[in-house]
Amino acid sequence: MSDLDQSSGPSARGGGRRGADHDASASTGADPLWRAVRLLDVSWGRAAKAIGLGSLALASSVGLAAVAAWLIARASQMPPVLQLSMATVAVRAFGISRGVFRYLERLASHDVALRGMASLRANVYTSLASGRTAAVAGVRRGDLLARVGADVDSVGDVVVKAVIPAGVALVVSAGSVILVGAFLPSAGLALLACLVLAGVLGPWLSALAARRTEERGAAARAEMTSTVLETLEGAGPLAVSGRLAQRMDSLRRTDRELASVTNSGARTSGTAAAINNAAIGLAVLAALLLGIPAVAAGTLTPVELAVVVLTPLAVFEAAGVLPGAAVQLHRSRQAARRIMELLDAAGAPDASEPARAGDHARPDEPTVTATDVACGWDGRAAVTGVDLVVRPGRTVAVVGPSGVGKTTLLMTTAGLIPQIAGNVSLGDAPIGTFTPDDVAHQVVFVAEDGHVFDTTVLENLRVARGDVTPDEASAAMVDVGLGEWLAGLPDGVDTTLGPDATTISGGERRRLLVARALLAPAPLLLVDEPAEHLDPATADELLTHLVETSRTDGRGIVVATHRLSALAAVDEVILLGRPADASPDSPATVLARGTHTELLAHDEGYRWALAQEAASV
Repeated sequence: MSDLDQSSGPSARGGGRRGADHDASASTGADPLWRAVRLLDVSWGRAAKAIGLGSLALASSVGLAAVAAWLIARASQMPPVLQLSMATVAVRAFGISRGVFRYLERLASHDVALRGMASLRANVYTSLASGRTAAVAGVRRGDLLARVGADVDSVGDVVVKAVIPAGVALVVSAGSVILVGAFLPSAGLALLACLVLAGVLGPWLSALAARRTEERGAAARAEMTSTVLETLEGAGPLAVSGRLAQRMDSLRRTDRELASVTNSGARTSGTAAAINNAAIGLAVLAALLLGIPAVAAGTLTPVELAVVVLTPLAVFEAAGVLPGAAVQLHRSRQAARRIMELLDAAGAPDASEPARAGDHARPDEPTVTATDVACGWDGRAAVTGVDLVVRPGRTVAVVGPSGVGKTTLLMTTAGLIPQIAGNVSLGDAPIGTFTPDDVAHQVVFVAEDGHVFDTTVLENLRVARGDVTPDEASAAMVDVGLGEWLAGLPDGVDTTLGPDATTISGGERRRLLVARALLAPAPLLLVDEPAEHLDPATADELLTHLVETSRTDGRGIVVATHRLSALAAVDEVILLGRPADASPDSPATVLARGTHTELLAHDEGYRWALAQEAASV
């Protein structure tokens, strides 16, 4: 996997721990939520602490209701005021402690959830970085963002919005039943029955609704994220091509789908809330029907009757959150399914163990050889019949019209996506038998849309090599023609760039990526469209410098480019395209190959393309 960019592919252009358990448990049909929760690395001691604090907070509410009921009923009998003083203090204590314990529970539960989300996100990143790049490259950028963003948050929410509330409800409900049962056993049993009604039937109905809606909702939210991101990033090209209105219509349809999902779930949620309220009424009514005869029989005092009747009003606060917990459980499960599908597709190794060696040791001879290769996406070939050798000191240019498969060929050669046919070897072994880390030490793919991070120029260059010094960074920037631009920055290489280089031009961004590539230690470089967004003279100068620098450093380089006039210095030019009699949907192939001089002499199409390029200057 490339050190410099790992996310380019057709999706980008258009629009952990315990990772070993991904493959093993996927085949056994393990619950994806449980698998994802394991990656949260939850401290169950902290979770138990949060449940304990939540139980104390809710128990304070129940205690407040019970003591207040006793105090009101006893005060109506006008006893000496000293007999009420302890109850008065208890009411104040329960009132204060409820807020204090609730605050502490929020701190504890969110500490568990946020730690878990950070751990899961780190584990996901580590697993994807160690797995097959094709699994990531084939996912739309917005969908990938949703999976590592909102979906990770949803999995983390299962702790704070489902597990902890369920634990609190169980503890407080059991304690409340015992409290009421101590006064009147039959009333305790009635309260238990009503709590089961509210705590089982309501969540069950909510779970039924969630099964129907959450899968649709997760897909709609992912589609919304993808569409919004693609629209924002490509607003200019979409407007020029006349497709912006079509994309906005798609966004509106997705929004309507989300609204429909929300509305369909709201009806069942309302029913669950009604069941909870009905259970409260039944509990109070049962307490009255059972308590009044007990008072008449002398087995229950009137003051105790008030406690038995009014305590359930506070107890059902615990059961009231369970329908929401059931919905969150299904929402988290759908999010976990999407995350684990991604990790399973990547075939990620265990991020908690030392990196495993591949089937072969790191190659001594950094040569990549592609023999009769067909490459593409999802089993559909974009280009076929390509032979390519990349070794230190050799320079190759791959040229052809846009969409012909140049980027796909480079990614296949770098081992980022598997070939459909033919062989790609690193040294004397298939490139797929090496770990991504071993391949990245030998081959670096520099994508046309490689990411520029929201940090300093220096730190962006250190993506290639972590020990790059400020002087080395400045020299690399000068080499690619950015010396004057760098001198104009307020803090030089310590100047912070905006998110994804939104504060710099397209040409400056391309040259920054080329500088980063030149600082990489790998002996083989595969560079996609390094001269894009540059004027012809600057583009030719940059291409020439890139080829000459690589040859001087003893590196092998393959450049995919539209520019032909600067290719006299490369060892071989490979022209990709479709034969004149081929259908537009057929894969491209090698139309011609040779040195720049040979192609000018013998290939009419190459001569015509160079003439058109010269005429456009």
